[in-house]
Amino acid sequence: MIEPLAHPSSTAVLGGGCFWCLEAAFQEIRGVTAVTSGYAGGTVPDPTYEQVCAGTTGHAEVVRVEFDPAELGYDDVLDIFWAIHDPTTPNRQGNDVGSQYRSMILTLTAEQQTQAEASRDRTQKLWDQPIVTEIRSLEAFYPAEAYHQNYFRNHPGQGYCQIVINPKLQRLRQKFRDRLRQP
Repeated sequence: MIEPLAHPSSTAVLGGGCFWCLEAAFQEIRGVTAVTSGYAGGTVPDPTYEQVCAGTTGHAEVVRVEFDPAELGYDDVLDIFWAIHDPTTPNRQGNDVGSQYRSMILTLTAEQQTQAEASRDRTQKLWDQPIVTEIRSLEAFYPAEAYHQNYFRNHPGQGYCQIVINPKLQRLRQKFRDRLRQP
């Protein structure tokens, strides 16, 4: 479950399809200090990947993004989030289909809730279809199994990484060039 955070306002919990995609993207952003893949939004304590994939836990694949507010604000994290997935497709991102792939922002403070809703409303103007992203309070975060952590970094040649994650990273690098970590 989520550990108490010293600075919850410097943490974002986001779901936007496969957690490997979100993790890989946020790991490239300057000011991000840690990214943990996990599960949230459901009712089953400490679920396994298999349980989440079966669709019986109510959980989604999410990432916990910890960031340095001196370099990156919560609104900046949300801007990146909106740009790296399609928030208009319920329970899917591309070929990844199921409630575990839904778009969601799980807030840790009342201020984050307000910022997330305002960000969604600004972003809606960029989309023809309605944004279906859930915005609600985080109840619990469960880190995913160790083999899911740093997945893209550990398996860059794997098929899913090449076909799905690499194109997302290319778009991220073009759009957020000024926010990337220096090599």
